[in-house]
Amino acid sequence: MNIKDLKPAPIWNYFHEITQIPRPSKKEEKIITYLLDFAKKHNLSVKKDDTGNVLITKEATKGKENLPIVILQGHVDMVCEKNTDTVHDFDKDPIETYIDGDWLKAKGTTLGADNGMGVAAALTILASNDIEHGKLECLFTVDEETGLTGAYALGKDFLTGDILINLDTEEEGQIYIGCAGGKGTTATFTYKSESTPVNFFWFKVQVKGLNGGHSGAEIHKGLGNANKILNRYLWDLNRKYDLLLAEIGGGNLHNAIAREAYAIAGVPYNKKENIIIDLNILAPQIEAELKAVDPNFRITVESTDTPTSLIDKNTTNNLLNAIYGCPHGVLGMSFDIPGLVETSTNLASIKMKASNTIVVGTSQRSSTESQKENAANMVNAIFTQAKAEVTHSDGYPGWKPNPDSKILNIAKETYKKLYNKEPEIKAIHAGLECGLFLEKYPHLDMISCGPTITDAHSPAEQINIPSVAKWWDFLLEVLKNIPAKK
Repeated sequence: MNIKDLKPAPIWNYFHEITQIPRPSKKEEKIITYLLDFAKKHNLSVKKDDTGNVLITKEATKGKENLPIVILQGHVDMVCEKNTDTVHDFDKDPIETYIDGDWLKAKGTTLGADNGMGVAAALTILASNDIEHGKLECLFTVDEETGLTGAYALGKDFLTGDILINLDTEEEGQIYIGCAGGKGTTATFTYKSESTPVNFFWFKVQVKGLNGGHSGAEIHKGLGNANKILNRYLWDLNRKYDLLLAEIGGGNLHNAIAREAYAIAGVPYNKKENIIIDLNILAPQIEAELKAVDPNFRITVESTDTPTSLIDKNTTNNLLNAIYGCPHGVLGMSFDIPGLVETSTNLASIKMKASNTIVVGTSQRSSTESQKENAANMVNAIFTQAKAEVTHSDGYPGWKPNPDSKILNIAKETYKKLYNKEPEIKAIHAGLECGLFLEKYPHLDMISCGPTITDAHSPAEQINIPSVAKWWDFLLEVLKNIPAKK
């Protein structure tokens, strides 16, 4: 069996087509062209703004003309993560999918079900001739994953709808009515290049095998952070043996928990055996800490060639101390919604850049605006103390829950009628575009829903096949049950 054999066939077929189109964030030209061609093929009204957001409009089916206009919304870009041993060019290559029991997965890369499945659902409805609905506006935004660029740039006159259903959450049977706001904090170290001394043992240390995951939706799981683990080892060696550092790198995207990291470093040759002894002590400790969430963790050391230059010792000390001190994970839980993370921070990436710079990327999230700022300031203070240049992104607002939402009540009643049980009503710690939509269209009545997707933003990403059919039936019933305007 392959993806084309799955039911309901139309939504899976559209999802397959989407997986064949490269669509990294900020490089969505091909998927935009696909959407414009789709609208033309189906004789649907379409418009595109200067940022690349696409709006396809479909008139109401017969007898549903008096319903309020519903906006179905998803983002077209995907997180592009792959295992180090996977050969894949996200700018050119299609995603290779396979079925494993009740799950659809990708071969060594992210799957792109976030948010390709939401896009596929909207396209299926737009292409259909037998689905009941009022007038629809299907909004496809760009660059959600790396900057919410499309949502930020959305004009105040681009939409005319009254209700918005975001198709970008990842647990069937849950209806979301709120999300956290977010902000990025970046620390830049500028170092001097120094020559390598003699009588040093040079080695490469690598952290691998971690699951990684979404830095919002999965931050509460206690997943291992490769950057923090790598630095824990290096910091201890530096304290004991006067470590010299040549290279360091780890993580990739601001909204993904770092899965892999590495460094090239050296110690005096007479300490060669000590670093292996220390590794043999540290590795089992971390394995024990992570055995429930990251059982495949591993950290390795191997000898390497003498590097041509080093990071100066003062910057090395400042960098390792700052990374050790920088928090990662949950900072606080919500008092209003049991089990909801209120505030968190993610030590996302460490990258060596041009002009002798090392850039450390972090991101902060909170459903409380003041705590979001507090978390960003906390990270700022640590890196400022370490003599780094610190900058913040503008951030994005959260989406405050509206328990009196009319579309929420319709969705709850519909789900209970279909499945004889109540859906879970939740807020999510991940960021959604809904907060930005609400700033420009304060009248919108909004919910978010989706099928079950796990391990988003990592190569372990997978979508539960039976959940798609349940979510699909629910979505169609909601569209059918929206009452006429009074």
